[in-house]
Amino acid sequence: MDLNYTDEQKAFRDEVRSYLAEKLPARLVEKVRLGKTLTKQDHEEWHAILNERGWLAGNWPKTFGGAGWDAVQRHIFEDEMTRAAAPRIVPFGLGMLGPVLQKFGSKAQQDHYLPRILSGDDWWCQGYSEPGAGSDLASVRTTAERDGDDYIVNGQKTWTTLGQHANMIFCLVRTSKEGKPQEGISFLLIDMNSPGVKVRPIVLIDGEPEVNEVFFDDVRVPVENRVGEENKGWTYAKYLLTHERTNIAGVGFANAGLENLKRIARLERANGRPLIENPHFAARIARVEIDLMAMSTTNLRVVSKAAAGQAPGAESSMLKIKGTVIRQEINALTRSAVGPYAMPFASEALEDGSNLGPVGPDYAETATAQYLNNRKLSIFGGSNEIQRAILSKAILEL
Repeated sequence: MDLNYTDEQKAFRDEVRSYLAEKLPARLVEKVRLGKTLTKQDHEEWHAILNERGWLAGNWPKTFGGAGWDAVQRHIFEDEMTRAAAPRIVPFGLGMLGPVLQKFGSKAQQDHYLPRILSGDDWWCQGYSEPGAGSDLASVRTTAERDGDDYIVNGQKTWTTLGQHANMIFCLVRTSKEGKPQEGISFLLIDMNSPGVKVRPIVLIDGEPEVNEVFFDDVRVPVENRVGEENKGWTYAKYLLTHERTNIAGVGFANAGLENLKRIARLERANGRPLIENPHFAARIARVEIDLMAMSTTNLRVVSKAAAGQAPGAESSMLKIKGTVIRQEINALTRSAVGPYAMPFASEALEDGSNLGPVGPDYAETATAQYLNNRKLSIFGGSNEIQRAILSKAILEL
């Protein structure tokens, strides 16, 4: 979406474009454009490049080492990143835990962890969901029992994205069974190398072990690793989720996906003419583009409110629903556009060094893998059904 930027904002956009053109490695661009799996080293390399420029944490205040950008600058940066096919910034430390520590963490936690997030010394993952406690996070059963200066943690987390790379995990744990379920939850920072922590990958339908199960067996965690007050973790969890669900709209990813879809529709042919000239297909593209433009406007309003110190409300749920539906529709249209090339699916063929060779044109190689993988979008971060229930209560008062 093209906004009416001020001259200053246009200058910032041009600065970002120039920097990306100069510093973004071409091999990373190729992997992102083709939907290849990015390694931990790929992510770390790009994070380090952005951190050197001071642009890794655009949402952080300058006092904590961030760029201190306003909402429009962040919008411009994210838009230019996706247009340039840059790797996404892994959000768990930078976009989720960082804001929580800045608002609720102790001075010692801020001084220790925030610089390590920026430097890449710590790779964080999120320990929220459990078997039986996904969208209903208040049902978490992982326990943390006080033992002197430590908590003893036992339980299991699941769907832990990129947990195989992480050395740290922020967790919701149950420290009390008294009162309402939300009242007995605490927020702990746990070293993944602690004795008793075990990570088991979950191989998804696209063939990738993107998510994991994490088990805790009598894991000792210092009390000083608790963020905020004991049994007040639900407050911090909700604060984090408002940021996650705002960002989860994925406007930049949707824009990039839409442009890729249009490119494919111009190359593929139906009845001797470019697919994009087919009235039915063109109408479906137009419909999703209109929805994306409307969502982009709403997303910017919500981010602007957050920048002004207002916590995003039910709008976050609305963005989560609409954003995931749009991205899934783009994936479905892309898969439809490549036609028979979307039928074969061998995950091994997508990896570097494979002897299987490409299946069809390069843009068709990962169409099915992305379609399958992104079925998760309407589930994680709070399922769309749960978000609709939130909207019905908060806005419609049903």
